Amino acid sequence: MKTVDQLLAEKNYRLETIPPNMHVFDALKLMLEKDIGSLLVIEFSKLAGIFTERDYARKLVLQGKSSQNTLVRDVMSTKLITVKPTDTLDFCMKLVTEKRIRHLPVLDNDRLIGMLSIGDLVKAALSEQAATIAQLEAYINS
Repeated sequence: MKTVDQLLAEKNYRLETIPPNMHVFDALKLMLEKDIGSLLVIEFSKLAGIFTERDYARKLVLQGKSSQNTLVRDVMSTKLITVKPTDTLDFCMKLVTEKRIRHLPVLDNDRLIGMLSIGDLVKAALSEQAATIAQLEAYINS
């Protein structure tokens, strides 16, 4: 089973971060521009939270707040579940399933080094299953 650092090495992406004092409207524009569903919030060089489409829908829209007048710090999620580079993808899948979350920031000694989405984990699991099936078929046919 692959580890988090192995999956991060295969991913081709740029980690998008924002400050907590950014207006929600500007964060949403960035998410649209980058075609992503979340942004990690960094304050004083540390991970302070995550702002997601869910945060926008549940904490802003449904409460009648304005995205142009609300700061990310006021609606971001701060109780984060993170993983380490040495964690396995099985462990990560268990976390996202049990905790009902979609994003896992990756910290190495409290330093943000990446993020995995549930999509990344599913893609990796399917790839691993396909490789196992191919090996079993080769074994059977030999």
